[in-house]
Amino acid sequence: MGVRFFWLIMASINEKLKHATVGIAGLGGLGSTVSAALARSGIGRLIIADFDSVEPANLTRQHYFTDQIGKSKVDCTTENLSRINPDVQVTAHREKLNAANVPVIFAAADVIAECFDRAEEKQMIVETVLNKMNKPVIVTVSGLAGYGNSNAIQTRRISKRLILVGDGQSGIDREPVLMAPRVWIAACHQANAIVEVIINEIEC
Repeated sequence: MGVRFFWLIMASINEKLKHATVGIAGLGGLGSTVSAALARSGIGRLIIADFDSVEPANLTRQHYFTDQIGKSKVDCTTENLSRINPDVQVTAHREKLNAANVPVIFAAADVIAECFDRAEEKQMIVETVLNKMNKPVIVTVSGLAGYGNSNAIQTRRISKRLILVGDGQSGIDREPVLMAPRVWIAACHQANAIVEVIINEIEC
């Protein structure tokens, strides 16, 4: 492959990423990591949503710092992303997501990352996106608690608009320990799947 051809391909990929919009539903261990990975990848716009504040216990696995304890996660994530990539446009919503506001908040998203902890919230957003929204692909996670066995976490295409990350077994109900390495592995699977969808399936 010639050097010029290589750079033309890279320019095309960068343009796709720059014009893409990704929604991040939840800014805990998954969401704070997914958003950081996507900012470093050159995603043009991130729509982030969470109602919570940073707590000391969050620092074991979430992308926050001790001086951010007590502050809202959307404000801290916005600040952190601006330091990672000043060019990324961040639209922040400090509110609890539900079946009524998900289609409104993420209306412009090409892809949505489901980054909740609870099974019922995961089910809510997946069903809402697939049934009430026509456009976005959703990348969801099931099974990532505990530690070890990192190769068990896989990415699977369930349907045209649904991608599932996880080992399918070690949910928070079975293994109540969430540790940074395994959570971040799953989050980077999510970010990688999102980048792949944008490059291969989204029109500029």
